[in-house]
Amino acid sequence: MRKQKNLPVWKQKLGQLVESRWFTSSIIILIMINAIIVGMETYPNLYSEYTSFFWTTDKILLWIFTVEIALRLLAAPTIRDFFKNSWNWFDFIIVAAGHIFMGAHFVTVLRILRVLRVFRAISVIPSLRKLVDALVMTIPALGNIMLLMSIIFYIFAVIGTMLFQQVSPEYFGNLQLSLLTLFQVVTLESWASEVMRPIFHILPWSWIYFVAFVLVGTFVVFNLFIGVIVNNVDKADSAEDEVENTHEEVVELRKEVQELKQLIEKKLIDN
Repeated sequence: MRKQKNLPVWKQKLGQLVESRWFTSSIIILIMINAIIVGMETYPNLYSEYTSFFWTTDKILLWIFTVEIALRLLAAPTIRDFFKNSWNWFDFIIVAAGHIFMGAHFVTVLRILRVLRVFRAISVIPSLRKLVDALVMTIPALGNIMLLMSIIFYIFAVIGTMLFQQVSPEYFGNLQLSLLTLFQVVTLESWASEVMRPIFHILPWSWIYFVAFVLVGTFVVFNLFIGVIVNNVDKADSAEDEVENTHEEVVELRKEVQELKQLIEKKLIDN
């Protein structure tokens, strides 16, 4: 494994700058200001009256974010190290796209990109970044849960269509309508008053079907989702703690090597 060369002093100082709390806090504040401005632009009267202000402010913010990305790129050991982080790719693409469409004057696309720029708060705030990383880690496991949920939905949709097609055709008239109805039921949005109650007045035993689906579809499957996400959040926390501990050990080892080097040089001078 190739040993990394010591970084130049200016890179070390620049790295301390971009990783400092005040620098990160300043970027977060600017991102929030950008979000507020984007929200103000949604009012047509306000936007038409202060269009030049919005454009000027957006240009200033875009160039500030460009300088921020440039500083972080310079502070990285190499360009490859900078782009190893997927969040750096995300920040770079958002800022670069802003410059491209700013020059092309695609107003609608540019305004959408301003909204997407608010997503940079996730890449800047460590706790949010950790949460998103944990959610990404859940995707393989969620695939199996989604497959299980699809099977449950399909079975209940077919049964519901067979049982309630004549009684409630607006909700269970065919397989597509049944699937859409079950999606409403699984979200627990007015499922009892709008869906179950009218059928229950005609078929008193129909509650068994709906209660069974709510228990299986909502409580069991959703708890699987939550369990997988919580488990991966714990894994992400453990991985980050391990990285921090490794970094601290490396720093301590470097200090000991430096002290040993100074001691050897001192003895050589004395001799």
